[in-house]
Amino acid sequence: MATPAGLERWVQDELHSVLGLSERHVAQFLIGTAQRSASAEEFVQRLRDTDTLDLSGPARDFALRLWNKVPRKALVEKPARVAEREARALLEKNRSYKLLEDSEESSEETVGRAGSSLQKKRKKRKHLRKKCQEEEEEEEEISEKGKRKTGKQQTEKPESEDEWERSERERLQDLEERDAFAERVRQRDKDRTRNVLERSDKKAYEEAQKRLKMAEEDRKAMVPELRKKSRREYLAKREREKLEDLEAELADEEFLFGDVELSRHERRELKYKRRVRDLAREYRAAGEQEKLEATNRYHMPEETRGQPARAVDLVEEESGAPGEEQRRWEEARLGAASLKFGARDAASQEPKYQLVLEEEETIEFVRATQLQGDEVSPPPPTQAQQKESIQAVRRSLPVFPFREELLAAIADHQVLIIEGETGSGKTTQIPQYLFEEGYTKKGMKIACTQPRRVAAMSVAARVAREMGVKLGNEVGYSIRFEDCTSERTVLRYMTDGMLLREFLSEPDLASYSVVMVDEAHERTLHTDILFGLIKDVARFRPELKVLVASATLDTARFSTFFDDAPVFRIPGRRFPVDIFYTKAPEADYLEACVVSVLQIHVTQPPGDILVFLTGQEEIEAACEMLQDRCRRLGSKIRELLVLPIYANLPSDMQARIFQPTPPGARKVVVATNIAETSLTIEGIIYVLDPGFWNKQPTSFQISCINIASANQRAGRAGRVAAGKCFRLYTAWAYQHELEETTVPEIQRTSLGNVVLLLKSLGIHDLMHFDFLDPPPYETLLLALEQLYALGALNHLGELTTVRWEVITLPLTAYSCSEEILTVAAMLSVNNSIFYRPKDKVVHADNARVNFFLPGGDHLVLLNVYTQWAESGYSSQWCYENFVQFRSMRRARDVREQLEGLLERVEVGLSSCQGDYIRVRKAITAGYFYHTARLTRSGYRTVKQQQTVFIHPNSSLFEEQPRWLLYHELVLTTKEFMRQVLEIESSWLLEVAPHYYKAKELEDPHSKKMPKKIGKTREELG
Repeated sequence: MATPAGLERWVQDELHSVLGLSERHVAQFLIGTAQRSASAEEFVQRLRDTDTLDLSGPARDFALRLWNKVPRKALVEKPARVAEREARALLEKNRSYKLLEDSEESSEETVGRAGSSLQKKRKKRKHLRKKCQEEEEEEEEISEKGKRKTGKQQTEKPESEDEWERSERERLQDLEERDAFAERVRQRDKDRTRNVLERSDKKAYEEAQKRLKMAEEDRKAMVPELRKKSRREYLAKREREKLEDLEAELADEEFLFGDVELSRHERRELKYKRRVRDLAREYRAAGEQEKLEATNRYHMPEETRGQPARAVDLVEEESGAPGEEQRRWEEARLGAASLKFGARDAASQEPKYQLVLEEEETIEFVRATQLQGDEVSPPPPTQAQQKESIQAVRRSLPVFPFREELLAAIADHQVLIIEGETGSGKTTQIPQYLFEEGYTKKGMKIACTQPRRVAAMSVAARVAREMGVKLGNEVGYSIRFEDCTSERTVLRYMTDGMLLREFLSEPDLASYSVVMVDEAHERTLHTDILFGLIKDVARFRPELKVLVASATLDTARFSTFFDDAPVFRIPGRRFPVDIFYTKAPEADYLEACVVSVLQIHVTQPPGDILVFLTGQEEIEAACEMLQDRCRRLGSKIRELLVLPIYANLPSDMQARIFQPTPPGARKVVVATNIAETSLTIEGIIYVLDPGFWNKQPTSFQISCINIASANQRAGRAGRVAAGKCFRLYTAWAYQHELEETTVPEIQRTSLGNVVLLLKSLGIHDLMHFDFLDPPPYETLLLALEQLYALGALNHLGELTTVRWEVITLPLTAYSCSEEILTVAAMLSVNNSIFYRPKDKVVHADNARVNFFLPGGDHLVLLNVYTQWAESGYSSQWCYENFVQFRSMRRARDVREQLEGLLERVEVGLSSCQGDYIRVRKAITAGYFYHTARLTRSGYRTVKQQQTVFIHPNSSLFEEQPRWLLYHELVLTTKEFMRQVLEIESSWLLEVAPHYYKAKELEDPHSKKMPKKIGKTREELG
């Protein structure tokens, strides 16, 4: 009988000889299946049902030999089962006996002995009932005994099960729980998604019926009021007519009978008529006066006491005249209360002052090159040009002359690479051409992906306006937590992440006829994954059209990836752009941006400005500096509107950049690289490019842009008119220091999220996934090991339910979710909590030390946020403690988002009530692989033995604890640990026994020398 290990090796060797491959889990699966099979034929049939092996020839012989070699346990019946079987057999035997009663004939013959026989019968029946009752009790006892034995057997079954079978059963149960939880989360997200469309067709019909019914009811209720109003108007008209008749009658009588002597009756009647006329006039005058007083609230009475008042010329009145001071005070108050629009009046008024910039305060630019455009001398952006018809704008785009050629190329090829300059119209026009060509018939849809949500929203609104339809009907957009589509939507603009979600519900994209991946040159993480998935779908859906649009010259790589797909180039841009460089590099590019904006605002013709910066913190600082300087300059410059735009900004705040600029003012849009592509901001003429961008948004790594991004930014100035691009670096730096293209995000980011995303999409063979630029092999293996250590993957590489609980499990185990949410939110603001003004360095350091708590920097951040919350989120508290209010406000927003995510994954909030040991253990459970310990040569990481140092700003810099946990490593002059936490080595074995061994956590310096008697020099020789 072969041992289990030897049998597994034999199966692997046979698999390699039969199939040409061998894998440990396949061998275990075959052995387990053979053990569960009652016969060799059953084993062969089970393998045939899996559709994985061709069981003919050597494979069948191998299966038969394997079934014979697999050890099977002998079916030994347990004593309890034998006793139960014998008891049931005895019961069935007893039931087969019947009681023979005396017949009626014999009882009639023995009438004389009726009394004795009746007593015998009663005795027999009593005995029968007693016997039946005993049998029933015995049966119940046997059944209860059988149930107990069965239950005991069921409880003992897992103990007797094979280890592999138990792990397989647990794995399948975990997969079921994972799928059920994912479905609940997906349904919860769907319920939370805001549907921008107000009503569907059915609801609109019901609403129309309701409005008609309400209109009918209003009409019925309105008729009596209309009758009253008509009656009043008729009476007023009759009153006027009667008064006119009376006045005409009196005039006739005075004209005809003025010289005639009248009788007493005639005089009395004439006097009565005049009296009635006078009363009617006074009544009408009083009514008009009442209406005037009701509207004006105050009516100046006329002067009737003598001569009219003298008109006073307030302008020429001397300053020393009586009442002059009171008059000026009233004018000042009235002027402050009146509503005035400075930008609207500034165009017609002459400037009171003229701002003269000093030469040392300006930045000198040198014009170097020009990006050519189709319109060499475009007219200035006047109001007539802004009111140009939409169809004329569509015809003026560079893509319009190539419409027929483009549609023919799409019809002839399944995959087409489209290269076009920024502003050529490929994003807005190509989906419309496909819609007009009939690619949306039979209920099919066209999908166009954008890398950012604001781009998807703005482009969808633009296309809906060009097509003359309401946004959300034929044209709509879909971003996370906001869906502006309906049943009639055929053109769907969406983020690339939303298209990945479509793969979860529709893996073959059967409802789409065309998929257009726009802005492919940005090479975002989701875009690279989409390339591999769409390439796979296109192979078994020949009718699906795939369009990859890029604005750079790196289209050959895309063509090679999609099996040498053809490239369609759209030449030309609409307007030329002049490129300016600085004569010398700038030391502070943020200050240079602010100065350049004011310089352009004062010296250049009208036109809006677009400034590119690296992140949210820089954008907010630049906006504050611009607003402060404009406030100090006052009326010396025209009005300047400063508008930020970045990814974390709410959608309604992002939409402000698309609002038209007021006349006489200038708009400045301060943006990240979110505005490089797909955003057409009306009126942008000037672009300011400092030459930097945030390479890694999660860790704030600022680096130089590449040549492709620089050209993209310059192209923003040539979308609506001839523009200028001011680059805050030299022409030599552009030619020699900038790279050609950017490094794909998938090669410079942590691959943990990538692995989770691909596993969620059902892709398990990550090593052989068709990436456009594969990530490093070692990095992918490291991500898999890390996820396995966290419990997110099982031994087969499948997602587990713990994947959804990787973050939430420590929170529920240690009951400190509120504190961990606060720490995570404070860590997300990029170490910008405290600030040190140069003139108050000592006070700032003392204020920071006051927040220190024993345990580490995480508890310091928790203490800062807790005290700020107790102060009522006060900005004055932040000012007094040298804490940045803007960062704290951002941390509060992040905490609210994290709280919503915990609710999404069904985790409640709890607090540790000041027990910081639980907080430190919970952080250790999530970052147990970021640990270091103190050695004689300094701190070294536990696993990689890398030399690291505590950051000088840490609260533990002077304490030097033996064991540390760090949030991140920062490489400057040394490898510094930032945001460190003091831990104990026993916690690592408690939270991660699968990752650490006790031997790794032993302190070699704590060992003592053995107590032995040493040898003398003579003994040693």
